[in-house]
Amino acid sequence: MTEFDRHTDPFRRELLVHCYRMLGSVDEAEDVVQETYLRAWRAFDRFEGRSSVRTWLYRIATNSCLTQLEHHRRRPLPSGLGGPTEDPELPLAIPGIDWLEPFPDVVLDAADPAAIVASRDSLRLALVAALQLLPGRQRAVLILRDVLGWRAAEVAELLGTSTFAVKSLLQRARTQLERMSPAEDQLAEPAELRSLLDRYVSAFENADVAALLRLLSADAELEMPPFATWLRGREAVGRFVGAHIFGSPGALRLVPAGVNGGPGFAVYLDGHAHAIMALTAGRAGITRIVAFLDPGLFGRFGLPDSFPVPAGSALV
Repeated sequence: MTEFDRHTDPFRRELLVHCYRMLGSVDEAEDVVQETYLRAWRAFDRFEGRSSVRTWLYRIATNSCLTQLEHHRRRPLPSGLGGPTEDPELPLAIPGIDWLEPFPDVVLDAADPAAIVASRDSLRLALVAALQLLPGRQRAVLILRDVLGWRAAEVAELLGTSTFAVKSLLQRARTQLERMSPAEDQLAEPAELRSLLDRYVSAFENADVAALLRLLSADAELEMPPFATWLRGREAVGRFVGAHIFGSPGALRLVPAGVNGGPGFAVYLDGHAHAIMALTAGRAGITRIVAFLDPGLFGRFGLPDSFPVPAGSALV
């Protein structure tokens, strides 16, 4: 291992998470991290140590993200484009846009469960989706100040601006974020969440709409990128799932897959990769389902493209 590797390798994973928060795409985040390390390696012999190596790498990565955001459209979820429908028969629209991508927990250090716990709140899907609606510099300031805990002066130096400007950007970003990403009502006990998820899996695998309805909150939401159409309301979601997703019992299999630090599943349809599903659960039940209908995501989550699960297997 070279001197450069010894000094920079410990920060590679956290930089990936940081760039994902900025860009909303794991693929793009990996590209920026690779570019960051290449630029840092080329300049390492000129690094004077006036800041820490970590700060230096974050400066390169953040500015690379901001440059990329100047040339790319934001990555929303369907709820970031327009209002919901309560009509489960409404035709589904597929606009030609790049969607927010889910972040696989397996990318975090599996040997250190604390890594997932520490990142959970700042990786939750609703927060990352809200971040994508902020202008690039507001997004960077909010992440650096409120997620990473940098001082205003440090952020100002990184962005080449004043402390006053950083404080102004942060205030506007916080105001926007409070409006777009309300606090989530988490279940109080892990056992309570485990029981809810067990029943959710059972409802899907048995194609039991009535059981699913009992698990949904009154204002439950369903989003399904790449479809821009999304639904709100227990009855609307239940009717849509019953009519368009559920088939015969056993056609769907759900395998646990941590998504953005929260509960999620890989969904197999007739044994083939179908969707990565992220859930939000509160005391009232399942409040949000985001199903990413992209089999290509399964490799990111370390999952096979096909997974025939015998009937009666314990999946959670």
